[in-house]
Formats: sequence, structure tokens, C-alpha cells
Amino acid sequence: MVRVIVVGGGLGGMAAAARLAKQGHEVALLEAGGRLGGALAPVHQDGYTWDAGPTSTLLPAALRDLFRKTGRPLEAELRGELEPLEVLREHRFADRTSVRLTGGSRAAQMAAMEELGPGLGRRWAEHVDSYGETWDLLRRHYVEAPWDPRAKVSTSKELDALLGSRETLHKRLRRDFRDERLALVAGHPAVAEGHDLRNVPSWVGVRAYLEQTFGGWRLPGGMARLADLLTARLATRKVSVRTSTPVTDLVVRGGRVVAVRTPEGEADADAVVVAVDPRRIPVLAPHVARTMPALPPVITHLGLSGDVPALTHEVVLHAEPLIVVRPGGSAPEGGTAWTLHGRGRLAEDIVDALARHRIDVRENIVTRVDLSPRQAVEQWHGSPMGVLWQGRGTVRRRLGPHTPIAGVYVAGAHGAPGAGVPFVTQSAALVAQLIGTAAR
Repeated sequence: MVRVIVVGGGLGGMAAAARLAKQGHEVALLEAGGRLGGALAPVHQDGYTWDAGPTSTLLPAALRDLFRKTGRPLEAELRGELEPLEVLREHRFADRTSVRLTGGSRAAQMAAMEELGPGLGRRWAEHVDSYGETWDLLRRHYVEAPWDPRAKVSTSKELDALLGSRETLHKRLRRDFRDERLALVAGHPAVAEGHDLRNVPSWVGVRAYLEQTFGGWRLPGGMARLADLLTARLATRKVSVRTSTPVTDLVVRGGRVVAVRTPEGEADADAVVVAVDPRRIPVLAPHVARTMPALPPVITHLGLSGDVPALTHEVVLHAEPLIVVRPGGSAPEGGTAWTLHGRGRLAEDIVDALARHRIDVRENIVTRVDLSPRQAVEQWHGSPMGVLWQGRGTVRRRLGPHTPIAGVYVAGAHGAPGAGVPFVTQSAALVAQLIGTAAR
């Protein structure tokens, strides 16, 4: 049995703690905030409730595997099934055209793109199809296998070539699409996470393949339920959970971690899983000094009343600033909950900017919660967007699941394989692979 301390109670930390406890280890989870969940935790005000962070997920197999490997299956805990999204996003462009991007269907996506112009469906399908082999390579050698960024040569020459490619996503989209609208759709997931496409490796565009092949999914009742289910799973697995307990540093002797340091004193550990931004841990900070966090957008949660426009799961307004509208959450009778994300030059109130796109709900606002990127990071004790892409070298400058310090591992958005619900969930599986099952 290994004494494991998990630092951080977001999705990555909870998933790692549950897996390691099921593998027979003595696990303690320390969370700086007053509750678990991180960006999964909901926001409440005046009878309205909003998802604070993600509202859906790709690759539901990652969540199903987590629950199956740690106890009862996810569907048994939900007492129902994950809900597939018929439309992933509606993209609206400056020329007043729009497209509804469906998930899980190549034919449906082709038909939708064809409505934008003759031949565009075929061009879109060719672009997405080109990522099929990329995903297979990443899945086998990066997403599902613990990859060491410090290794000069990995177990796969093909993976080394892919990760070392100089082609950016910006360049690839310009090569594949003459129609700017298709490039905007394909590049949106990375832009929404705060990245400049000129600094993003082209292989990151594999997201388009995942959306088309596996579709998007949401939990009935909202993604906040995932935090509740994992909190209960930690209790079942007898994980010792301590909230309002920040970890100020790790204690390292002879090149190996032996404890974590908190305001209350030191807690001994044989292994430590860091599921927060490594910059917050002084011992790890020098190893990620050449990276930066990708910052959250400007966030506004709106509690509305009366008649409001009926929108799909997510609407993306491609303009300056970029605005994303996410209807959802819960509201009192006669009310509606929306969340707005804004990126770019927000020189006016985001609700006023939204009105310029003919979505005017200013007279319907009952309550609102506004968060700047800095406020969101402070509230979540880090950015759930992970590491900012600064070129191809970024993949080797971030940590996880390995670190240069023996006994220290990294899970979560700031480690490999990166941000987003499925990848954060999978990062915990990678750490669990490395630590292994407790000896009996």
C-alpha cells in the first residue's frame, strides 16, 4: 500500500483519488477551496443555477471507464443514460449565414456544410477524415499510454514525428479551406479555450474528428452532477477528503517526495498527485517556467424571465468580440438560465454586444453573475483551460503524468493529455497506471 496525497479537488483530482483508492492505496485529497468540484461546481443566485464550466463532454467512454473501474457504472449512478447532443453548436457568421454542427454523423455534417455552399460538404469531410490516423496514433501512444515529455525518443517514432511537426492549425485550416466560415468552425474549440491558432499544432485539430465520430454528450441535470457523483464515490472508496486545506509546497529529500506542506504542517506521503496548476507548487514551478496558463473567457451568467429566443445547446457568434451563448441550468418557473462567454476586445457590456447580434435579452434580466478571467482563476484556484499553446514545443514543456521528481505525478488540465472533460478524466487513468495496484 502506498500513501498517496492528491492535491486539488477538481475533476482530475477526484478521478485520480477514486482510481488509486480502488487500487488499494491509502489516499487523502487536499482541496484549497471550501468544496470539491473545481469548475464542475455549479453557480447559484436568486433561485437560478448555472454550470460554472463545461456543459457537455466528448468521448463518454472516459467517464464510463472511470466509474466502472472504481465502483458502480455511471448509468447506474445517474439512474439513466447520458444524453446525446443532436446539435453540438450553431455557428453564426458576420455575413448572417449560419450552420448547425451535428455530432456523431459524417453524413449530417456534410449536409449541413453543403448548405453554406456547393462542394463545402465534401471539403469539410475531407478535412475531418484526414485526422482519423492522427487520432489512432494519439490514442494508442499518448492519450491511453503514459507518455514522458522528457524522453528524447518515445516508444513510437510516428508519435515523435507528429508531436514534432512544425505545421500549425492556422496553416492547416488555411490550406484545407478557402471558405473562411469552415475554418472558423474547425478552429473554434481551440479558440474557445484561449489559444491563438498560429501557435497551436495542427494535430490539435483532431477535435473535429472526435466530434464527428463520437458526438457530444451531457449529463441529465447538468455537468455539476458529475462533481456530486464523484464526491460520493470518494466516500465509498474511503478517501480522506480535506477542504479549505491549501498545499503550499512539496517536501523533497534525496530527489523523492516525502510529504506535502500545508498551513497546518506537513503530511507524509509516498506519492503525490498534483491536480492543480504546477506553478502553484514552488518545487514544480521551475519545471514549467517556460509555459503559461490558457485563461478562461469573460463569463456572465444570466437569470432571465419572460419570452427569450429559443437557442440550441450552444450558439457561437463569430465577430469581434467572439460571444458564445449557452442556454441551460435551472431557473424558477417562467425563468431561463443562460451563460455567456466572451473573448476578444470587449469594449462594452457583453449583453449589449449580444444585442447587436439580434439576441436582445436586456429587458429580461432578473439577475446576473459576472466573472473576469482573473476572478474565475481565483475562484477555481487555477485555470481549467490548462496550458497555453506557444508552439509545438509546449507539449514537451508541460508535465504529466510523469515529473522530474520521483513519486510526484501530474493530473488534470495542466498535464498530459490536456484540457477538457475526457482528457482530464483520462489523465487520472494515466497516473493510476504509473502508480499501479497496491501490493497485497
